[in-house]
Amino acid sequence: MAGQQFQYDDSGNTFFYFLTSFVGLIVIPATYYLWPRDQNAEQIRLKNIRKVYGRCMWYRLRLLKPQPNIIPTVKKIVLLAGWALFLFLAYKVSKTDREYQEYNPYEVLNLDPGATVAEIKKQYRLLSLKYHPDKGGDEVMFMRIAKAYAALTDEESRKNWEEFGNPDGPQATSFGIALPAWIVDQKNSILVLLVYGLAFMVILPVVVGSWWYRSIRYSGDQILIRTTQIYTYFVYKTRNMDMKRLIMVLAGASEFDPQYNKDATSRPTDNILIPQLIREIGSINLKKNEPPLTCPYSLKARVLLLSHLARMKIPETLEEDQQFMLKKCPALLQEMVNVICQLIIMARSREEREFRAPTLASLENCMKLSQMAVQGLQQFKSPLLQLPHIEEDNLRRVSNHKKIFLSLQWGYILIKPSIYKIKTIQDLVSLKESDRHNLLHFLEDEKYEEVMAVLGSFPYVTMDIKSQVLDDEDSNNITVGSLVTVLVKLTRQTMAEVFEKEQSICAAEEQPAEDGEAVVKEDEEEVSDKGSDSEEEETNRESQSEKDDGSDRDSDREQDEKQNKDDEAEKQEWWWLYIADRKEQTLISMPYHVCTLKDTEEVELKFPAPGKPGNYQYTVFLRSDSYMGLDQIKPLKLEVHEAKPVPENHPQWDTAIEGDEDQEDSEGFEDSFEEEEEEEEGDD
Repeated sequence: MAGQQFQYDDSGNTFFYFLTSFVGLIVIPATYYLWPRDQNAEQIRLKNIRKVYGRCMWYRLRLLKPQPNIIPTVKKIVLLAGWALFLFLAYKVSKTDREYQEYNPYEVLNLDPGATVAEIKKQYRLLSLKYHPDKGGDEVMFMRIAKAYAALTDEESRKNWEEFGNPDGPQATSFGIALPAWIVDQKNSILVLLVYGLAFMVILPVVVGSWWYRSIRYSGDQILIRTTQIYTYFVYKTRNMDMKRLIMVLAGASEFDPQYNKDATSRPTDNILIPQLIREIGSINLKKNEPPLTCPYSLKARVLLLSHLARMKIPETLEEDQQFMLKKCPALLQEMVNVICQLIIMARSREEREFRAPTLASLENCMKLSQMAVQGLQQFKSPLLQLPHIEEDNLRRVSNHKKIFLSLQWGYILIKPSIYKIKTIQDLVSLKESDRHNLLHFLEDEKYEEVMAVLGSFPYVTMDIKSQVLDDEDSNNITVGSLVTVLVKLTRQTMAEVFEKEQSICAAEEQPAEDGEAVVKEDEEEVSDKGSDSEEEETNRESQSEKDDGSDRDSDREQDEKQNKDDEAEKQEWWWLYIADRKEQTLISMPYHVCTLKDTEEVELKFPAPGKPGNYQYTVFLRSDSYMGLDQIKPLKLEVHEAKPVPENHPQWDTAIEGDEDQEDSEGFEDSFEEEEEEEEGDD
């Protein structure tokens, strides 16, 4: 292009601007995301939560993790080197002289703008004597001085300087490229072409191809598409899945297959250790051939999950594989919940009777299995076993809390034993502090404080529900076919915050109502020795149900290994919120996954109203994915009325009709106006 010049940076000054910006765009965000966390802050955090999570596996792994780790040190060195390079380049840029400056002859002659001609000539003579080449001066500087003198004294040079910024007239436009000149040098052309070819023809296609190959293998929740297909097939095949079948399907995920997941491992010792665990568990069906549920990797994952739920001792070589499997379980169970919901929606949208939806029991078993996997408990175990130091041998004494009331009647002292059933976490929280301490008398003070710390950290969630029809004149009137919106307000507290309220209520209720009645605490020997036949029968029934579940062979191991089989990973609590018809065993609204509940949160559950008028009884469920026995259930009553008749006349329709009439009137007026014009033309 004429009048333009493209120049590469021979001196390298312009390239420093580009390089400084490029390094800054990398170093600043990398420091924010990759700078290692302060080890002291992490140790303080672990120390503060020791009472609550001290017995969890992930907590012990962090404490046992060797402190001198080379990875944080390497990160710090690399980031500091990047910052050193960035500061060096910034300093280099600040010291770089500007090559392209506006030409000013007054600055060359060291004169102030607006100097007179006499002052210009005088200054020129002085500088000429100093820089003239014949007198040993600088030739380049003398040429600049002569050029500046001509720009201020010569008429044509002065005109060129004022118009074009240069005494010599218009110059070619110069564009600088922020790359060094050696890049376009013919000697380095082969090297530059090799670098460009490697970057754009090898590295870039490999990176894009790897990203694309990974993206098509995983879903949005980072679950393998193959796993979703496996779950969809077996959930559709088995509408009503019990817990054993559910565990079997869960273990068939491709995340546990080394062929599809490089993080999954298969060792030669598995052929020896897994059969040993199968013999100890004793309740695994190995005869049925259902690939991939009966593949070696699936069988291994199933055995490790069952041993975790039974709190069995496993070999050290399998502990790492078990931890890997347990970390995947919450996400896989959430994917199975999504699959069940999608099949339910498909069944409702189709009219074929052959397409049957999964049952509500299958959905709820998935949610229960998530609780079981997090807590390491079997299905029918007591929720009190989630607390530390509560073992199977002393669970009976915890479950049956006794008091003896001494009352004076007709001159005789009557002994009235009273038994309080402590079956849930809420029952234990509702006790007074003295009764709770007496109930857990077999624990030392330090262990008792640890139990109270864990119990106080448990969540206490309440629900407030309100049903209405949005975008309707009467939002409280639910009609046939309308879209019902149930607004659920969740309020979360901890059990520690509820302690004082529950204790005050219990203290008010347990005040002696009769004269002469007193409450005497039972001795430790009496608590352990005395019991009724009904208690023994109930204990026998509980033990029988545990035998049916296959846990009789592991009851002795559970006492020894409960401390080693708590949570395998640090996990935040999540909740499922949905509406169901318990009588018909149908799902009314799809489960809403609550993942951000801290203090309060409002959730809208929407579903179409029934097709017939009447009164309907539904139930709102709030199920935890981490805790057993803390689910919330609340009834929901709906009164559905007949739909309003469609009005024959409507103000909007009247407006439209009036508009049409106006349009017809205007058309008639135009026709009459045209007729008048034609008559006038005829008269002319």
